[in-house]
Amino acid sequence: MIEIVGVRKTYQMGETALDVLKGVSLCIEDGEFVAIMGPSGSGKSTLMNILGLLDVPSEGSYKFNDIETAKMNEDQLAVLRRQEIGFIFQQFNLLARMSASENVSMPLLYSKQGAGSERADELLKEVGLADRTHHRPNELSGGQQQRVAIARALINSPHMILADEPTGNLDSKSEKEIMAILKKLNAEGITVVIVTHEEEIGKQARRLVRMRDGMILSDERLENEKKLQIAKSPLQITKSNFLKDFGIYFKQGFKTLLANKVRTALSMLGVLIGVASVVSIMALGKGAEAEIKKSLESLGTNILRVRANYMGYGNKSYWLRHEDMSVLKERIASIKSISAVVREQAKATYGSSDYDATIQGVASTWAKMHASEPEKGRFFTEEENVDRARVAVIGDEVKKQLFGEQNAIGEMIKVNNVIFQVIGVFPARGSGFSNLDSMIMAPLQTVMHRIAGPAWVDYIEVEADSVENSTEIQESVVAVLNSTHRVPEDKQDKAYTVDNSADVLQIMQTTIGAVSALLSAIAAISLLVGGIGIMNIMLVSVTERTKEIGLRKAVGARGPDILSQFLSESVVVSVVGGLIGVALAGTVSLMVNLISGWKTAITLNSVLMAVIFSTVIGIIFGVYPARKASKLNPIDALRSD
Repeated sequence: MIEIVGVRKTYQMGETALDVLKGVSLCIEDGEFVAIMGPSGSGKSTLMNILGLLDVPSEGSYKFNDIETAKMNEDQLAVLRRQEIGFIFQQFNLLARMSASENVSMPLLYSKQGAGSERADELLKEVGLADRTHHRPNELSGGQQQRVAIARALINSPHMILADEPTGNLDSKSEKEIMAILKKLNAEGITVVIVTHEEEIGKQARRLVRMRDGMILSDERLENEKKLQIAKSPLQITKSNFLKDFGIYFKQGFKTLLANKVRTALSMLGVLIGVASVVSIMALGKGAEAEIKKSLESLGTNILRVRANYMGYGNKSYWLRHEDMSVLKERIASIKSISAVVREQAKATYGSSDYDATIQGVASTWAKMHASEPEKGRFFTEEENVDRARVAVIGDEVKKQLFGEQNAIGEMIKVNNVIFQVIGVFPARGSGFSNLDSMIMAPLQTVMHRIAGPAWVDYIEVEADSVENSTEIQESVVAVLNSTHRVPEDKQDKAYTVDNSADVLQIMQTTIGAVSALLSAIAAISLLVGGIGIMNIMLVSVTERTKEIGLRKAVGARGPDILSQFLSESVVVSVVGGLIGVALAGTVSLMVNLISGWKTAITLNSVLMAVIFSTVIGIIFGVYPARKASKLNPIDALRSD
């Protein structure tokens, strides 16, 4: 049955060559019960892996049923393992997500006999586990798990059983039961080869081969045995029928994904978001455009912000002063309201609580100019500004950090060691162009004389009486300031900068269309990102399931079988993710329509495009992880942790 001559196995450990087998020759006849014994590092496990076609020798000849295995490729070796050899591992190597019956019947998937459970249940009954067919490995004892592994090894009716330390992890009672099963199998004509380091186990075999330092020290027959004439079936190496097999693997992939719900959810998350984004963006485009326009208009289209160009002109005579407000208001009749602004970073404290905020000194007109009246309390008056009163209106975040749920109105806080009384609290606004939530508003004169310094202001805000007058007022403001500050004629066009929110709105309106198109493109690109997500998660899956891949190859899975199985999982993820994404997009569009009143419309074309594209993405990005899994060496995969 087996004939190896001069087999050597060398592993390269960096620059060092490690000889594990050193010219081993061995013949094993049909029907023998052979024990290979030796201490750790003797090479016995490496020899068993070569005998089981899981590993290949570096040198030497290995004939299995007169077939020279050196001339066989990986897929042919897989078929030979499937037809002739059953493996029993010391660590059992049962898949945790499968029941005992499913673990036993798993090799049938690759032998094209179907994955039915009748044969598996019969074998489990033979090894004394008739009442454990639907139990998972964590519900079985060590001895019971090893019996499941024996039943799995027998599912394809092999001619030889290879057992690596089959009793190594078992108690004495389970050890006797497993050895009794192996002896019974040998009595029925199956060749049994076990690897062990236990003298008691080795002597129960009919032939004992002792190894040390990669060589056979002795080969003795402990018991005479009859040579059995076992009919050898010719090696059947069939070509892979990808389309025919894919349906089976698709079903298996679906079961695998259901057994790993968290990983499956992460895998489809990217595609789900991508499809939902594409469909939603196409449905919500016009509504988003209208909302953006509405939001921009709500900021105020008639506010001008005037700044002195400090960096370009260091002469302080050009800098803006508090008195400039009165001059501008007197000379320009179309100014509705005006407020200078002074800003300083400050530490606000109340009791043992403190918060890094921005204190902003403004005129009493600022609140109405920006439609920012306090939610609780009031804004300060012009009299309080003139009197330099130490009163403040705080943002929502400042209130939360200093007072929590406590009422802040009337309380005293310190801002840079200056005591202020809280007279108002702004409503929560969230982030924006100017985050009011983290600000403290106080009278301009108070901040200038008690916090920042009395000389200059940071900028002046001017509210025009109408949007139409904004440009005219902008020019007038610059002219008045140039005159008031006696700016030389050659510098008048650069001394001051005026930001006109009406101009900003016009620019935004011209770009909204481009933004909508860009959002659609980004949503489409997110499908590619989803594909990369599938690839990443599938690569993680390959890494996590490396030992499982080694097991599947050990029981007869070829490279195309593993490729098809992992690719089918990728397709399942992309298709299901795409369908959920479409449903999510429909839900989002409906909710937005009901809540905000935006008009939305999901078209059949957008749905078909998104689903088809997601499926193609799943296939494309699933090929690399699937191919990587299919190329794993079986013995390296089995040894992985």
